[in-house]
Amino acid sequence: MSSKDCGHHGHSKRRKIIRRCCAGLLIFNFILLVTILIVWAILQPSKPRFVLQDVTVFNFNTSVPNVFSSSFQVTISSRNPNDKLGIYYDKLDVYATYRSQQITFSTLIPPVYQGHKDVNIWSPFIYGTEVPIAPYNSIALGQDQNAGSVLLLIKIDGRARFKVGTFITSRYHLYVRCPAFIPLGSQTTGVVIGNNAVKYQLVQRCSVSL
Repeated sequence: MSSKDCGHHGHSKRRKIIRRCCAGLLIFNFILLVTILIVWAILQPSKPRFVLQDVTVFNFNTSVPNVFSSSFQVTISSRNPNDKLGIYYDKLDVYATYRSQQITFSTLIPPVYQGHKDVNIWSPFIYGTEVPIAPYNSIALGQDQNAGSVLLLIKIDGRARFKVGTFITSRYHLYVRCPAFIPLGSQTTGVVIGNNAVKYQLVQRCSVSL
């Protein structure tokens, strides 16, 4: 046998080994994926449930055209409805929007682990100082304030992971949307707190998507 034939034989052998390794890796990944899907189907995981409990209004200023200043404190509860799954909230940013435009800065809720059937309650402050807004939204906000009510959307954008036993999933994008109908200027429907601050009980269920 020539040295050329030996070289060709060695090359073919390496290719067979590589193909077998790739095939083994694919089979392993397939079995792992099927196992995860079966476990996931058995556990039947449910999305966490969020409720906007109340909103306290400290400042709502539309006196300057096309600029909005505000300060709110929102109380939001989150419940894990699963009895076999835990949830890691790695990052949660809370902010308010009006007619699809963000009107406050984002406030970060610290990372937290939520156990089976557990409930977490957060009361972050969200505010915006001289936030530029679209002219048509500036006009609409002023009209809503004069009318005595405004509809805001409290949003939470973040990352979440699920924990099953010792297995932890990859991160999922978490989107929470909580409509907040606030009766501005009507202290009869709210509770006066301090100077010019009014708390409004809402108990509004939020939409959640992953």
